[in-house]
Amino acid sequence: MLQRTLVLIKPDAFNRGLSGEIIRRFERAGLRIANIKMVIPTREFAMKHYPVTDEWYLKVGNNTIEDCKKYNLDPKEVIGSDDPMEMGKLIHNWNVDFFTGAKIIAIIFEGVHAVEASRKIAGATLPLLAAPGTIRGDFSTASALSENSQKRTINNLIHTSGDEEEAKREIALWFNE
Repeated sequence: MLQRTLVLIKPDAFNRGLSGEIIRRFERAGLRIANIKMVIPTREFAMKHYPVTDEWYLKVGNNTIEDCKKYNLDPKEVIGSDDPMEMGKLIHNWNVDFFTGAKIIAIIFEGVHAVEASRKIAGATLPLLAAPGTIRGDFSTASALSENSQKRTINNLIHTSGDEEEAKREIALWFNE
């Protein structure tokens, strides 16, 4: 099934000089670049990329609370709150801050099962859980908790659309086709 998906090379990967290696991995897997550009997003644009719901805030906040429990840490000390909704909103804000004013390479890749293939190439969203051989598994060791405790989002190198519907929405946002 031929699909299109969005891949973003985030500021941490761009600043480390990993852009070429990341693109090469997608191309070696049989995906073709349909469009590519470098962007420096505004805060307003970044907010559109991360449209969230109360459900998303709660999920992220509760995941952070679970991480804190796992490592015997107090969420109030680490994150600044123990309310899952407030924690989710803080993390969302850190995501937006990370995208704002920094260089990002936006790429539309197309190919057979492009969405699933891209997710597989990228590896688990949390680099600590990403398998060796994936982009995040090979180039990042950050954990959500280590990054959030420094009041910033997780540096996980790239973004890939989560499903076909998300890919269509994100491509329309990032590219005026």
